[in-house]
Amino acid sequence: MSTSSTLPHESLLALSAVELRQLIGRRALSPVELLEACIARIEAVNPRVNAITATCYERALSEARAAEQAVMAGQALGLLHGLPLGVKDLEDTAGLLTTYGSPLFRNHVPAADNVLVQRLRAAGAIVVGKTNVPEFGAGANSRNVVWGAVGNPFNPNLNAGGSSGGSAAALACDMLPLCTGSDTGGSLRIPAALNGVVGMRPSPGVVPSERKKLGWTPLSVVGPMGRNVADACLQLAATAGAHGGDPLSFPLDALQFLTPASCDLSRLRVGWSEDLGVCDVDPVVRRAFRSKIAAMAPHFALCEPVELDFAGAHECFDVLRAESFVASMDAAYRKDPASLGPNPRANYEQGAAMSLRDAAFARAEQTRLLQSFQRKFEQYDILLCPTTPLSPFPWTSLYADTIDGKQQANYYRWLALTYVITLTAHPAISLPCGRDELGMPFGLQVVGRFRSDAALLAISQALEQAFAGDQRLSRPRPDLQHLPEPVPSLKSIVTAPPEVGELVLADAGTGSAV
Repeated sequence: MSTSSTLPHESLLALSAVELRQLIGRRALSPVELLEACIARIEAVNPRVNAITATCYERALSEARAAEQAVMAGQALGLLHGLPLGVKDLEDTAGLLTTYGSPLFRNHVPAADNVLVQRLRAAGAIVVGKTNVPEFGAGANSRNVVWGAVGNPFNPNLNAGGSSGGSAAALACDMLPLCTGSDTGGSLRIPAALNGVVGMRPSPGVVPSERKKLGWTPLSVVGPMGRNVADACLQLAATAGAHGGDPLSFPLDALQFLTPASCDLSRLRVGWSEDLGVCDVDPVVRRAFRSKIAAMAPHFALCEPVELDFAGAHECFDVLRAESFVASMDAAYRKDPASLGPNPRANYEQGAAMSLRDAAFARAEQTRLLQSFQRKFEQYDILLCPTTPLSPFPWTSLYADTIDGKQQANYYRWLALTYVITLTAHPAISLPCGRDELGMPFGLQVVGRFRSDAALLAISQALEQAFAGDQRLSRPRPDLQHLPEPVPSLKSIVTAPPEVGELVLADAGTGSAV
């Protein structure tokens, strides 16, 4: 390019995706320079957090050079032109190892991108690599025997959440400006909270996902992650809209998400709950949430606790979640149950033992919960609650089995603050909101009105701007210069390294992420 950025790598990589895209469009930054900086950061930091798995640097560099030539030739540029991208390892990527975190697919190289990746690449994004996940996305601790565990950038001995844990950690470490995520019970929101970034669960059908075996269920969605709300908006604008592979998708103006409308927080009516009435929450999180509500309340017209009726939510989610695992893993389980890890196997067996009566109960209960929840939005514009019920715990623990002294019923019960909201089909976002008393990132879950994704983004951006000037509420950043060496090694659970490209398998059609 005729001009090149004079920013050092540290300053360059700290810029938002929106800022980087603007620099590329003005010929002030070469896509090649940006990609090389990202690769250097990955090589330097990833050994400490294990967020990035398979990579395709040479292909990415070739695409970056082509992106630079397009800028210099004055060609029309996509929304994401020249921006390096990390793709969650549940999404198929053409020619790039896609394992779903399972040894069954240790050498699986898809022949084609799925629709999410197609749209991101069509908008100009450059796929650099895959981001780490739990096996088949089952659980909110991103660890598997193919790649190992993701360490939290604020303390690599602690977990980074999941199932989009690799994406969240990569963003927090400024390895990449954009990463994808997906969410059934909290897989976008939980890792965003634990890593101090933004993760949005859009309304079902806003972003199409054709990899769901049960295409008509509203539980599983794909959505954006970013280091701020504007970056999430940018990715959402590039991916939203109808697609025949997802029967819940529908025509919409994707560009409505690009620049959220202004929002006057002083007119906002806010309801809040520490535990949604049915979730176990650790005292550390309760104290942090109360202090943060007290700090932000003066910004709002009304900010008060709200009572919610979510009785039956746990049993409802148990059935609907298990149903999706039965649909996606029946063939693998019938062939060899031992081929599945403990989390997906437990979900399959739980679902296989259920009846049509269970399924009918769950669908009726979800409908009741949705209708009950709607009435609260006659009083309030948004609902606030914590995103996670406890501060990050060691990644060596597969899941949180106890919260505030209460034994959890299964490996995903500790995700209840997010999966209860999933059942309502409302859009929700996790915003960075300072730290807890243990020094770890705190995530604020903001729930919007039904099908009001654009309005939720506008409110979230206003909140982010208000929080920025308050150390109690602003986004925390990890100290990458002093990351400790995790003990044990994040790869200590790996059974054998993948042999990239040795074998191409048929698409498994993996089910949903947590």
